[in-house]
Amino acid sequence: MQERARATRRSLLEAAACLFAEQGYTGTSVNDISARSGRTSGSVYFHYASKEGIALAVVRDRFATWPGLAARYTDRAVPPLERLVTLSYEIARALAEDPLTRAGARLWAERDTIDAPLPDPFALWTAAATRLLAQARSAGQLAQHVRPAATARTLVRAFFGLCTLTEALEGPHTVTDRLTDWWHLTLLSLQGDADPTGVVGKARAEAARKPPAPPDVPEPME
Repeated sequence: MQERARATRRSLLEAAACLFAEQGYTGTSVNDISARSGRTSGSVYFHYASKEGIALAVVRDRFATWPGLAARYTDRAVPPLERLVTLSYEIARALAEDPLTRAGARLWAERDTIDAPLPDPFALWTAAATRLLAQARSAGQLAQHVRPAATARTLVRAFFGLCTLTEALEGPHTVTDRLTDWWHLTLLSLQGDADPTGVVGKARAEAARKPPAPPDVPEPME
């Protein structure tokens, strides 16, 4: 029974995510989620209590939990800046290709229309980036003027803006190339001994090699 409930929650979450990504929060109804998932509307309410509850679960499932993904980048044999850049490529890939991540980003952008407090993902992303930049400083890889916390805050906001605007203007298929352009410029100001081509080349290849992060199934909302 527990496994069946888990499968039901996952199917509801994935159906809702696809609809939220395509139609937005206000354009999606519980009946739409029911129809897309093949489950009853009663099942939606049983597992998530409300449309707000399932929207919150979508945001928590991918968009607000990237520090968990950052745990995949703890290999101290790999330079910290290279790990940070690799992580950015994996996040960008998810924002372009993964329905749950795309839905989470759209829901967060439309948060004023949702009658529930959505988690702020950027504080968590910034903390993860700060840790990697601090490691890079300890390893002597950062330029002297770079402060990890302030730099991480700017990088996270600039990165998300780059991905969002690139998709709006050119479509998701160009995000990786634009991210490469951005890192070539950005690393020149971050690195002590600037080698943006080497770092970006290794990071992009490593991100392409890694499989997507395994899915989680959030607990139902009360």
